[in-house]
Order: sequence, then C-alpha cells, then structure tokens
Amino acid sequence: MTEHLTRQIETTLGDVSVTTVGDGEPLVLLHGGGPGASALANYRDNLAAFDGYRLILPDQPGFGASYRPDEAALEERSITEITADALFQTLAALDVERFSLLGNSLGGAAALAMAIAQPERVARLVLMAPGGGWVPLGPTPTEGQKEMFRYYNGEGPTVAKMKSFVRTMVADARQFDEASIRQRYEASLDPSHVEFYHRYNAAFARRGGMDALWKDLDRITARTLLVWGRDDRTITLDGAWLMLKQIRDVQLHVFGGCGHWVQVEKKDEFEQLVRGFLDA
Repeated sequence: MTEHLTRQIETTLGDVSVTTVGDGEPLVLLHGGGPGASALANYRDNLAAFDGYRLILPDQPGFGASYRPDEAALEERSITEITADALFQTLAALDVERFSLLGNSLGGAAALAMAIAQPERVARLVLMAPGGGWVPLGPTPTEGQKEMFRYYNGEGPTVAKMKSFVRTMVADARQFDEASIRQRYEASLDPSHVEFYHRYNAAFARRGGMDALWKDLDRITARTLLVWGRDDRTITLDGAWLMLKQIRDVQLHVFGGCGHWVQVEKKDEFEQLVRGFLDA
C-alpha cells in the first residue's frame, strides 16, 4: 500500500493533523475518544483492506497531533460540533467534495453530525457503535464511559488503569499483550492531551452527555451500515433501535463475542463486511 503522508492542515479553529494513504474515492476514518486515541492508533492495522480508496485519517480536535480546544470553545459548542466544523474545513483544504465516512464511538458521533449537516456530500456511512444517535435502554453513564472518566481523575493515568480500560472496551482482553497496553498508556501521557481531557470531561458533564443527534437522523440520505459488538459495554447495543428506525437506508451487523473495538476484535470479518458495503 502507498506510504502514509501526514501533514498539518490549518483551520480557523486550529491545526488538524491528517494522514492520507492511497488514491481513489475518499474514505474518511474517524477514531474514538478514549485516552491515547488517534487516527493511526485506531486504524493502522486495517488500512491495507481498503486499498483502492483515498484514505483520510484526521486526528480529531483534542487528540493525537491536532490542536486542543480550550475551555471557552468547549463552553460555546460541544466537541462534536467543534469536530464537524474542523473536519469540513480540513476536507475543503484537501479539495474533497464528496466522501464516505467511517466512524467509531466519538468519531461515529462526528460522522453522524457531518452526514446530518451536509447529507448530499456523504456517499456511504459506516458507524461503529456511534455516540449521539444512540439512545440506551439501560443506565448511563455506562461501564465503559465510567472507565474513561476515571482514567485521568484521582491519581491520574496508570498502567493498571489502562489495563482496566482496555478490559472494558473488549470482550476478550487476552488479545492485548503487555507491550500494546504499555504503548497505549504512553500515548495517553501527553500533558496537553491530559489537560484537554479534563476540560472535555467537564464540558461533557455540563452538557449532560453527547449531542442528541438522534433527533435529526431522518436527514441522513447516505446508505448506512451500523456495526456493533454484542458485548459492547460503552455504547451498548440496546440503543441501536432508534437508528434502525429513523435512518432511511440502513442495515445492522452485530458481532457476538465482541466489545467496543470491532475493527480490532473482529478485524478480518469487519474488513470484509465494510469493504463489501463500500464497494456495492
């Protein structure tokens, strides 16, 4: 596959770090919001499966090498509103008019917001347990959300906390060795990211959770694939029913024995499923 090209894209909000790979129809991959998350950290091992597409992997505001929204910005707008704005500006700078979106968790919320705001630009929409469109039947915050809130609080990040976080994100944590846990832990220690996460968690609490994107799901016109792990303890499967009811052209695929990180836990099956959907 073509080598990665990573650059900083200037937006009116701040610089967004973007990695691009390959040529073809644009496919934007949006990562989740856990500690140490970034575009390449989430999707590096899946890129080869999408050969023939122009892959665009932005680090969302607050994560990776992108800028960190300050307290005033998070007071004025939600992280999802900020991210959608920054990503539309980023795509404009890359001369990308029409594109497909693949988003997980927090990145799924951004993908939903973009598909709602400018539906004519989104060719295909793949959502992996997305925030915002999900209305759970059980109590919130969920177990996984509690682990994310806990990670930077108290004594701050530790390897033990990262192990606990990963155990909550997946159905079988044995697939993650000590080296991969340590790598994710070290990625979570950037001081500017830690500061951002405290602001982000405070803003999240003030707003009462994610944006209520479920209210506007009927505006989505893109053919949509929902992908879920049956055993997801962060964005639980029971909340998917509203998206199935409200999105016009939608299908749902559920993986048993799988938690929140479908692209990791069910890598081969996930890649085959999504590739077939995008190519259809």
